[in-house]
Amino acid sequence: MKNSPQRKAYPSDLSDARWALVEPVLTAWRTERQKTSLGLGGRVSDLREVMNAILYVNRTGIAWRYLPHGFPPHTTVFAHFSAWTADGTIERLGVRLHHLVREKEGRSAEPTACVIDAQSIKTAPSVPTATQGIDAAKKIVGRKRSIVVDTLGLLLLVTVTAAGVSDNDAGKQLLTQLATTHPTITKAWVDTGYKTQAVEHGAELGIDVDVVPRNTQVKGFSVVPRRWVVERSFGWIMMHRRLARDYETRPEHSESMIRLAMISNLAKRATGESTITWHNP
Repeated sequence: MKNSPQRKAYPSDLSDARWALVEPVLTAWRTERQKTSLGLGGRVSDLREVMNAILYVNRTGIAWRYLPHGFPPHTTVFAHFSAWTADGTIERLGVRLHHLVREKEGRSAEPTACVIDAQSIKTAPSVPTATQGIDAAKKIVGRKRSIVVDTLGLLLLVTVTAAGVSDNDAGKQLLTQLATTHPTITKAWVDTGYKTQAVEHGAELGIDVDVVPRNTQVKGFSVVPRRWVVERSFGWIMMHRRLARDYETRPEHSESMIRLAMISNLAKRATGESTITWHNP
């Protein structure tokens, strides 16, 4: 199904090729949903338009209620976003695309090494104070995004916490998840914020955590071996304006917004497209 004939396409819309990659996951979600709905009424939403609307919010940074009228109602779109977050649909979609891209790059679907890093970000006034904290080192009041990427820079795991949570604590949580969801990983590179506790926890899990320090002899910006990969991933994520600040009431919604930014990247890489190649300006 193509974009609604009532509106022109936005650059953030899924092309037919990218929708073909996304559609099986969302159709499977709807099929499972209908099994428990007892066939009761209610309008059936166009899943492609719902996803296009979510990607529009993710890319432009607007509030849900400011969605253009050509999309489904913002309440419908947000309800799908919440449901897909709660039941892991967005996460499963990211895994599916991650495997496709790795195989296209000539790699095995599951990686054997990763890079871990964190980013503290300011929050919007609407974010509950109970989910915020202070990153004393960076003087930021807000939340902390801790991510794990493979050596291609593709997202594996993400957790969003209060900014006051230490890198070591967030790192141990991610390493525990890694051992379960990506058991093939035996190597991880981190910065000096993950010394001792994360390294020891990784060793207990069979993951060699290697601390890669910045060269203190170099002033200003410098490329740090291995760690530059995850820094680039943060750059990809920050191109999505919804992530320039944390606007989400719930941390798990913040995690979904990060996954969606990477899903947009992965879908383009899997199809060999960019916005310019498929969208007629």
